[in-house]
Amino acid sequence: CSFARPHMRAFHCSWWGFFIAFFIWFAVAPLLSEIKDSLDLEKKELWTSSIVGVSGTICMRFILGPACDKYGARILMSIVLCCAAIPTAMTGLVNSAAGLAILRLFIGIAGGTFVMCQYWSSRMFTKEVVGTANALVGGWGNLGGGVTQIVMGTVLFPLFKVFFGDDESGTTMAWRTVCIVPAVVAFITGITIYFISDDAPKGNYDEMKKNGTMPEISAAASFRSGAININTWLLFLQYACCFGVELTMNNAAALYFKEEFNQSTESAAAIASIFGWMNLFARGLGGFSSDNMNARMGMRGRIMVQTFFLAVEGGLVFVFAHSNSLAGAIVIMVFFSIFVQAAEGSTYGIVPYVDPPSTGSIAGIVGAGGNVGAVAFGMGFRQLDYYDAFLVMGGCILGSAFCSAFIVIKGHSSLFCGGTDAETKDQALSVPEPNEEDAEDVNA
Repeated sequence: CSFARPHMRAFHCSWWGFFIAFFIWFAVAPLLSEIKDSLDLEKKELWTSSIVGVSGTICMRFILGPACDKYGARILMSIVLCCAAIPTAMTGLVNSAAGLAILRLFIGIAGGTFVMCQYWSSRMFTKEVVGTANALVGGWGNLGGGVTQIVMGTVLFPLFKVFFGDDESGTTMAWRTVCIVPAVVAFITGITIYFISDDAPKGNYDEMKKNGTMPEISAAASFRSGAININTWLLFLQYACCFGVELTMNNAAALYFKEEFNQSTESAAAIASIFGWMNLFARGLGGFSSDNMNARMGMRGRIMVQTFFLAVEGGLVFVFAHSNSLAGAIVIMVFFSIFVQAAEGSTYGIVPYVDPPSTGSIAGIVGAGGNVGAVAFGMGFRQLDYYDAFLVMGGCILGSAFCSAFIVIKGHSSLFCGGTDAETKDQALSVPEPNEEDAEDVNA
């Protein structure tokens, strides 16, 4: 396993930074049942906090996308991790439903690190392997969602209860203090990444601009170019139906298994963690499959893989909704999770092709789609019972699979038409050359 600069160092900093961000983003999730009892909250109030926690990331991803094109991923990754660590450490100060929602809103900025994670690997690796690279850093980062369930819910929380006592006051003190641990780790990680990694194969952006090897980038122009491309919004919708589903499950799984199958907080958290643990290989599998089919059939192969994963994912949601036994629900959830994360990997196998000079902005917009999906599905779980919410989710996922028919990327074959793809061998992510119109935009 190489840790050499610049490529592999950026690869490992990318997934580890996103892993820690995901860990603190959902560190509260396995503790929600205890917080509910301590603060006497209702189910809707818990879901409101969960919805707010993922919605806060939407704006961050829109902002961070073009910011990556201008400043690079390294600095932004460090800033976001350090900033998100502060509200995470303040979890123990919550005393009401409103306080919980506000806290999770600010912790939610950690989810913006996904944009830097995907942009960084796209900047470092050629398009022949970018699907696999993006999928691995994204998948291993998403793994934090599963690890936080088991570490926070079944390791640290019980350990803190032993220290403070297993009575009501001891349990309250345990959930109020346990989040300090991941907060400290996140802050240290943010500082470390800044000092040990590089923005691009040729060095850091500020040095490249001084040396004339990289032009000044207009963040506004980059965002405009990505936003007017219809393919960006089709992928936005499809990502809402895979990553949005994963975020929803991160918030819902522990509560679901506790309430529907009468599990304890610790066992429900352990079961819920299984969904996230599939990221160890599933998202990478999606990216690898996308690269493999691209080598055989060009862009049509990537789109076919994307459609297949989404269709199977949607079907498995319906099966999961009808599972009445604990063992059956766990087994189906495993396969459901695999296809959710494989679809995430195949999505970002397509993103770098849409408009290479605006990859940061497009990655940010598509990434925001995942959070929009999580908000929408979260509203469903807030208002409906679990069965109906899962049926709505499954229907939306199947509908998104049909959107693949409308993905048409210039110079590449589509699902039903187009010939041989344009030559893109060994082409890495490029940056746009400035023009007179872009120079008038605000460089922010």
